[in-house]
Formats: sequence, C-alpha cells, structure tokens
Amino acid sequence: MNICVIGTGYVGLVTGVVFADLGNEVVCVDKNEEKVALLKAGVMPIYEPGLEEMVARNADEGRLTFTCDLDSAVKKSEVVFICVGTPPKEDGSTDMSQVEGAARGIAAAMDRYKVIVNKSTVPVGTGGFVREVIETNRRRNVDFDVVSNPEFLREGSAISDTLNPDRIVIGAPNQVVAMRILELYAPLERPMIITDVASAEMIKYASNAFLATKISFANSIANLCEQVGADVVQVVKGMGSDNRIGQAFLNAGLGYGGSCFPKDVLSLLHTATKSGYEFPLLRATIATNDEQPKRFIQKIERGLGTFEGKRVAVLGLAFKANTDDMREAKSIDVIAALLAGGASVSAYDPIAMENTKRIFPQITYAKNAYEAADGADAVVVVTEWNEFKQINLERLKETMAGVHVFDGRNLYDPAKMKRFGFHYVCVGRGAHQESAIPARAADKVSAK
Repeated sequence: MNICVIGTGYVGLVTGVVFADLGNEVVCVDKNEEKVALLKAGVMPIYEPGLEEMVARNADEGRLTFTCDLDSAVKKSEVVFICVGTPPKEDGSTDMSQVEGAARGIAAAMDRYKVIVNKSTVPVGTGGFVREVIETNRRRNVDFDVVSNPEFLREGSAISDTLNPDRIVIGAPNQVVAMRILELYAPLERPMIITDVASAEMIKYASNAFLATKISFANSIANLCEQVGADVVQVVKGMGSDNRIGQAFLNAGLGYGGSCFPKDVLSLLHTATKSGYEFPLLRATIATNDEQPKRFIQKIERGLGTFEGKRVAVLGLAFKANTDDMREAKSIDVIAALLAGGASVSAYDPIAMENTKRIFPQITYAKNAYEAADGADAVVVVTEWNEFKQINLERLKETMAGVHVFDGRNLYDPAKMKRFGFHYVCVGRGAHQESAIPARAADKVSAK
C-alpha cells in the first residue's frame, strides 16, 4: 500500500519506517528542509535504539523516502497519517495548529479518495475538526474518511512497541474504512480494537492519564514511606505482584516527564473542565508530580547545608534512559536549582548532552560518570541509565571530594552504599533516608 506520513518526529518517523519494513511504499513529509536533507543522508533527528539501521535498510531498498513536497506525497498515497506535534498551550489545552496545517495541505492535494489517519495525540473531537478543515479547503469534490489510530509507543523502545503493541486501536466512522487500516496492521498479528472515532481519541488520553496517576500514586506512597520508616522498593514489589496492579509504572522517583504524560494529562484535564467535570483525581496527579522534584531538591540542599560554593555532579540528563529527549526532564529542575543556589555543576549523560547544552551552556560536560564526579562534593543521579546501575562505587568514592550521593531513581542498595562510606539519600526508603555520615567520611568532609 502507498502511505504518506506527515511529520518526522518520534511518532512519524517510527510509524513510517515500520510500515516500510512491512513492505509498504512510504513517503515521510516534513516542512523542515534541513531535517529532510539530514534524513536523506541517513542522519537521524532523534536517538532511538534500532531506528537508524531500520531507516537505512528501507531507504536503500526504495520503500522509504523523505520529502518536503506534501502535495505530491498525498497524491501518490492511499492512506495519509497525520503525525505532527500537538504541544500544550499555557492554559493546558492542545495547540492544534500543526494538525490544522496538515489537514489544509491534504485538502489542497486530494485528487481521489483517501483515508486520513490521525496518529498524533489529539483531544476528543479532532476527527470532526479535521473533516471540517478538509471539507472547507478541498479543491476537488472527492470523498475521504477520517480515522483515529492513536500510538502507544515509549521513547527508548519505540521500534519494539510499534512492532509488538499490546493492542492496536482503530477508531473509524464505518466498518469498511476500519478494515482498510486493519489490513495495514494485519502482518503484526496483534489484538485489534475497533471503535468509533471519539472513543479511540479518548483511549489514548485515558491510558496515559492512568499511567501518570499510577506514577504519582507510587511517589505518594514513597513520601509516606519516608515518614513511617518503610521501604517503597519493597512496598511496590509487593503491590506489583498482584496481577490486578502489575509492576509497570510503579517505580518511585522524581515523577513523570517527557513529551507525552505532562501534556496529555493537562489536555485531558482541560477537556474535562471544558465539559463541566472538575476531575479532582487528575488534579491531584498533576500536583503530586509537580511537587516530587521539589522534594528531592530539598533533600539535596538539606544534605549539603547550602548549594553555595559546592561542586555537584549530575548523572543522567534525559527524562528517561535510552533517549536523548529533554522535554520535561527532571534534570532541568535539579540543575536550575543548583545553579540558582550558587553551585557549580558537572554533568554526564550517554546520549542527551548535546540537547542539554542548548539549555545549560554554562555547566561542565564530562566524558563519563567518573570525570563528572571528579572533585565533587555530591553526586546526584537523575536518569536510570544501565551504566549508572553498575557503576564502580569504590572508584566513584575515590574520585569524589565529598561523600554525598542523592539518588532520584533508587538504583543502589542503601546498605552497600553505607559500607562504601557514602552518605546516601534516595526516594521513599524511610529506614535508609539521610543516614548519619560515617565517622571516617565525616573526617574527610571536615578536613576539606
């Protein structure tokens, strides 16, 4: 099948390359000429494991092409996927300008029947909005249908998630057009859910809001564990062993970030408020998430006494491991607070440092974790990269000037950290929080 994908961000690029890998002829369209030129040269605009190799293979075999020419791409295609950005506005509503722009471009190019598929995360009612824009702006009286096909991929595992989804949701105005999209996904042999358009749009937001709520609940339990002396790692292990709950999205830490959860929760809340429903649970989810990094920063300041004149190493910058995405990354909150308090910051992340330099050009960037920690009064772990989980603690201790490790991801065993002489502070492990600095370590601090 001939497919046009509008937008070459995480969703568009992954969608395009996977459909090409399934044997379709795919043209990906983006209005950014520089980005398209880089893609044609095999340079990826994002980091995603396996993406570069898959793009190269399908481009070499002629199934995947890139262009800025929306008109020709639409005319060539039977199915057009809209995969453009839908960022939040200041009031929490969704900025639909890119979706509208894509719909106008499709309307101008349509020369025969097309299936228009909204894959961008969009509010309920967008299917009708896109139909209205196309009907108003089309130059030829040709028929079309609008479908909702939300994505559920996770950054860092986007290829795997697209090839092996838990479910494929197709919201269509009738069974015939639904089967047209189902045919595209048939080679994956995954469960299909066919609904009306509005329900498909709601499924995406409801899913992300529930997962965000699960994270905020875990963090609320972690905060309580600190007060009563319980260990949240053991608590959520016990909770997650219940099949009705599950282990996923129960890790306590610094809260959710990235490009999806923050904006999707706000957008759903805006939709609810506009519809006359206050949605108090969702408001509490947002409030808890906003508070979590502030609590962690307070722990760092309490442990160090002051940020003024301190040298702090920040390990991990991206909002999560296996991505270079800095959107809503908790490292931004942490670094901003450290700098505002007068600390000097050295940072290391395996992938995201180039993106971080655009936000914090004034801090020092290291080639590895040990270089970042060299001479540091404290190490702050923000992102759960695998290389941090297996770090050589003895070498880290020798490299540092101080003994403080503030772990926002609970990567380490508190008892082991104590044996190495660290003053270890993590999240939600009440029995291990802010333990006294060992005598020899305290001597080292006072001798500085």
